[in-house]
Amino acid sequence: MANESDEARILVLGIETSCDDTACAVVDGSGVVVTSVVSSQLEAHRDFGGVVPEIASREHLANWPTVSRETLERAGIGWQDVDVVAATRGPGLIGALLVGMSLAKAIAYGLGKPFLGIHHLEGHLYSAFLKAPGEPAEAVPESFVGLVVSGGHTALYGVADGAVETIAETRDDAMGEVFDKVGKRLGLVYPQGPLVDELAEDGIPGGRALTVARCRDGSLDFSYSGLKTQVLLAIEALEKDGVETELGTAAEPPAEVLGLLSDFRAAAVAQLLDRLTRLHRSRPFSVLAVSGGVAANRLLRHEAAAWAQEREIDLRLVPLIYAGDNAAMIAHAALIRHRRGESDNPLAVEAASRIPI
Repeated sequence: MANESDEARILVLGIETSCDDTACAVVDGSGVVVTSVVSSQLEAHRDFGGVVPEIASREHLANWPTVSRETLERAGIGWQDVDVVAATRGPGLIGALLVGMSLAKAIAYGLGKPFLGIHHLEGHLYSAFLKAPGEPAEAVPESFVGLVVSGGHTALYGVADGAVETIAETRDDAMGEVFDKVGKRLGLVYPQGPLVDELAEDGIPGGRALTVARCRDGSLDFSYSGLKTQVLLAIEALEKDGVETELGTAAEPPAEVLGLLSDFRAAAVAQLLDRLTRLHRSRPFSVLAVSGGVAANRLLRHEAAAWAQEREIDLRLVPLIYAGDNAAMIAHAALIRHRRGESDNPLAVEAASRIPI
């Protein structure tokens, strides 16, 4: 039976191409992120105001040789040193997923190494336990609640002994998606969400009472389409009052717009806390993991910490370096599965644009 030192020497290569970032990483058996390389496609998509699937697929193919070479060089290893190969199998843009999956399956098959197809949200879910580069990952507790907030997903999961239960999902627009759409309406450049968060920091909140949506059936599911509509209507009202809302050309954003964005961000985060509070009342939990690209939101990080401290809940906030799409989280999730003795047949497993966790 392998001992702990043997396990620590395992090297897992992860590949992530679910959307517009070409990413490759190496994680060792103790969860140390040996290296993580992410090649952004922002410039390729910026003029279109969002991700163009066909362009994303082509960019992944063009970026892969450089990304993979840099990953191996930084790790100081060759292909023959890799013990496990993993890639995101879904959800995501099918063309983009096929690039990463095809590469990973070919590598695993060619090396004769175990292969694992990882659910994108599973990668995010466990990324909250990663540490700074060079530090071992925290041990994943037997049970915890995970809040994953990203551009396309806002969801609550219950994890117990490796089994993942979906508690709540997005019914319409995800939180990150709404941030992007509001930012686009204001003329901000892609990606708009982080810019909206940054501008909201300078706004004075309290000017507008925005509704925190709840589902009529009592579900904990998330719904941000109503909040989006409220904000878009508020922007129209400001324009009728002569306020400049085209922030892409404004020398200095008007105070009215900054205040609206501050209220918008507060209402968006309040919905997350509402769901967490109701869940904790109905089925108390002691560990909360918050991850995903929107987990970089300044207000969310502050409010989640305060919420958890008030209830004496052990909070795991994903390190900012692993909040967005990256391959370290895919390699880490694969490591967890590998420890359980799991693997996939590289000749059988397929990519899927929509797939349950």
